[in-house]
Amino acid sequence: MSSGKDAWGGRPIGDRPAGGPPQPFFHSRWVDKPAHVSDLGPRAGLPKGFSAAGVACGIKPSGNPDLALLVCDAERPVSAARFADTGTPAAPVMLSRERSSLARLRAILANSGCANAATGKRGMEDAAKTQGAAAMAVGVQPHEVLLGSTGGISDYLPVEKVLRGILDASGQLAREGDTNFQQAIQTTDAFEKRANLEVEMPSGAVRLSAQCKGAGMISPRFATMFCFVETDAKLAPETAELLLSVCLKRSFDRCSVDGQLSTNDTAALICSGGSGVEVAPESEDELRLGEALDALLRQLAIMMVADGEGARRIARAVVRGGDQNRVEAAARAVANSPLVKAALYGGDPNWGRIVQAVGGARGGEGLGGGHLPLDVSIEGVQVCSAGVAVLGDDEVRDRLRPALERAEVEYEIALPGDGAETEVFFSDLSYDYVRTNAEYTT
Repeated sequence: MSSGKDAWGGRPIGDRPAGGPPQPFFHSRWVDKPAHVSDLGPRAGLPKGFSAAGVACGIKPSGNPDLALLVCDAERPVSAARFADTGTPAAPVMLSRERSSLARLRAILANSGCANAATGKRGMEDAAKTQGAAAMAVGVQPHEVLLGSTGGISDYLPVEKVLRGILDASGQLAREGDTNFQQAIQTTDAFEKRANLEVEMPSGAVRLSAQCKGAGMISPRFATMFCFVETDAKLAPETAELLLSVCLKRSFDRCSVDGQLSTNDTAALICSGGSGVEVAPESEDELRLGEALDALLRQLAIMMVADGEGARRIARAVVRGGDQNRVEAAARAVANSPLVKAALYGGDPNWGRIVQAVGGARGGEGLGGGHLPLDVSIEGVQVCSAGVAVLGDDEVRDRLRPALERAEVEYEIALPGDGAETEVFFSDLSYDYVRTNAEYTT
């Protein structure tokens, strides 16, 4: 990833600021920062009741950190988790689903450099060994440990290295250990995706932190990623489940880099209750915490798309119409179209590629052989009405070229009918994406 410009103000990718994206954390125009949320910065440490560590145990040949451990010291924390929506889940995903108490997690063990996917019975046994070792090292039960692995598919987990790494990481656990934890979960990520926030609520202030990784193999159906969220608020299990589910649908479920679905997606929310602030169901506290979590995950999701393995800029496709399934299919068709993505990379206002993508998603269904009367606008400039051009080529170029040089570009598509609406965030298709995936084994 040595050429092109990134989505952080057009700086060359090699000049991204060390240690993470630029401040403030909330910087996308597609995320509204709630007034009751404060960004504490990357060095604020984890919420009360949490400690973390990240070490190099030798999974990655580079010697970079590759094993991450996070622990919640509450006796009865509350948690929720979601996993890859795939028919070929990795061993850690299957084991966590089958054996972990997803509503009462007390630890997370995650590694990079090996996905432990397509590894059969041995992969399940290896995952179980590491889950048990992590539980023993931090003093919890195996079913209280969530597993996560990311890296090359079909590689077997080097269990002995992981076991030594667990002992190493357990001795380095610290409230300020989220920096090393973040580094240990990353693969082709060009920058950190994490945050530490404070949320003011009627019943008191709570902390909210998150660590996220992901850059390639990203699909709108979930995303190739880890996202681990911690809060010291006290929640009921039903509240944690509801908040994570709703906020994921508005963030990582809306992402695409390449339309490829991972084997290892894992997202979790753990609540320690360490602040002593109880968030009652259907209360103003729940509303405010939900708004904070929603903004946090949307910003992380957009950052993940912007880190799309060589991405120069990102876009949002907003599609409206009368049928939810059709607007969803159209949005994903646009987001995953190599032609649309290539035009986005080049700042090319070739909106015909959008029309082509939408038409392919719907086919001729219900049109009786006629033409789909869709409207298309780019950055607020309407270029197509009822399927017909409304501007000449020169006018399109003159009015849109400056807008298409921005880091974030918006496409709006209107299909027949009213009542349904969706969005998908996606990255462009760059030379570096091809180079990265030609040289990096996944």
